[in-house]
Amino acid sequence: MDTMTENDYLIAWGLYAFAALGCLLVWMRMTRFMWRWLREPLRLLMAVLLFSPTIVDPVKEKFAPALAIAALDVLFKVGNNVWRAASDLLMYGMIAFGLYLIFVLIRFPIERAANARRERAAAAKAAAAAEPDDEPPFGVAGDDRYGRPPVPSNPQRSRIEPRL
Repeated sequence: MDTMTENDYLIAWGLYAFAALGCLLVWMRMTRFMWRWLREPLRLLMAVLLFSPTIVDPVKEKFAPALAIAALDVLFKVGNNVWRAASDLLMYGMIAFGLYLIFVLIRFPIERAANARRERAAAAKAAAAAEPDDEPPFGVAGDDRYGRPPVPSNPQRSRIEPRL
């Protein structure tokens, strides 16, 4: 007699998905310090391990997490689903890493072009900063922006009045 109803099955998958998402977020936090070309494949591998389903009962079309089925079958030596779970993990892993490779092959030339553009902009900025300005920003007006000559400093004059 089957004691798990469809509602129980969906609740169990929901709880597992929530827990697996939490584990994936912790894994992302743990791999944050790594070099990007090592960090991304490790994160992808963990996502494949956590979110790959495998079929448990072909008649009722019941699925379970492949990693959990493989671990429980090896640990308790109760079933023969280890090879099916391992093949599902391998298949999902190959698909995920193939898509990741395509993503990397698309992203690599774009990043190289962006880095070259940044280097050219930095070189142009450094070249512009190296050239001295021949003219002051407001022309040859001297110290006053309205073109009047500056007032000679007078030590007896303590009050400064604005010019209109």
